[in-house]
Amino acid sequence: MSIAIMQPYVFPYVGYFQLIHASGTFVFYDDVNYINKGWINRNRILLNNKDQLFTIPCKEASQNKLIKDVEVLQDPKSINKILLTIQPAYKKAPFYNKVFPLIEEILTLSDGLTISQMAISCVKNICNYLGMNRQFIISSEKYTNQELKKADRLIDICHIEGISDYINAAGGKEIYTKEYFNAGNVNLSFLIPKRCEYIQFGATFVPWLSILDILMFNSKEDIMNKILPSYHID
Repeated sequence: MSIAIMQPYVFPYVGYFQLIHASGTFVFYDDVNYINKGWINRNRILLNNKDQLFTIPCKEASQNKLIKDVEVLQDPKSINKILLTIQPAYKKAPFYNKVFPLIEEILTLSDGLTISQMAISCVKNICNYLGMNRQFIISSEKYTNQELKKADRLIDICHIEGISDYINAAGGKEIYTKEYFNAGNVNLSFLIPKRCEYIQFGATFVPWLSILDILMFNSKEDIMNKILPSYHID
């Protein structure tokens, strides 16, 4: 049994779902500071064989706020604009008819939601679509250890859950050391995604887009059996 802990992102890239795939318990880390111009409320899709950024508009977003406190801006025109960008971009993709209604449901049911709630709903719905069952925990609803910082809080969450194997995203190598976690009786490892190519529209493959791209071009079976397991644990 292992645990992964990550901020909630809306339609994140494949590495996020590989963390869920690799762990038995996944914690949505929503009571930490929001990151301006990060990946919490935006990602990239394929448009005319190039990557195109889309952004979920947020109300008064600030790095001085916790993710759970940042509200989605109630602007149907902005959400509709995103849908009208995704729709023609993937209209001819093989799994468009199955996937677009899922995207539409996630984006249109945004009234009164925070970006955290939207992102968590997004990730859970996609996992449900793929048939990937995991234990999901929302940090703000369970843990009262906000006074701890960075690695110490992650270690404490592992202790609370009684799990000694913690998997972090590859970017955590710049922040955390295995020695520090070992001192807290937690085994730290990093998930390294492998580049996994599949057929898009163009001759040149565009990697590391939102999970939306993978969903549009691949069957659930191929995603679960070929794409999500395409990583190694360091």
